[in-house]
Amino acid sequence: MPPTPRFTLASLVIDCQDAHALAEFYGRLLGWEVRASEPDWVHLRSPDGALGLSFQGEPEYEPPLWPEEPGAQQKMLHLDIRVDDLGPAVRHAVSLGATETSARGQDDLRVLLDPAGHPFCLFLVSPE
Repeated sequence: MPPTPRFTLASLVIDCQDAHALAEFYGRLLGWEVRASEPDWVHLRSPDGALGLSFQGEPEYEPPLWPEEPGAQQKMLHLDIRVDDLGPAVRHAVSLGATETSARGQDDLRVLLDPAGHPFCLFLVSPE
């Protein structure tokens, strides 16, 4: 039996209308820099180089509806971002263009929408 090839997750790609605008939002939110850029694609990488986040512009992109509703565009993933102080983190994300939702299921969690409509969670502790 041949050996199993090695697989390494290099980046998570997020579809959106405007790759550069969404990359700017997440770059400012996370403090990451652009590592590569094309007209409809931008790649960010964490400062330690361990994680990549890319954005791909898709003209037919439709933002997901959150919370989900039958028959509407569903979210397919969301980002969980750990923060050290929830209130200031939410205010900072909103100042960059995020939209706060009314989800308050837990005291240590807030759900926001990025400028392209993708939900993401800010956590005080790791969701693991």
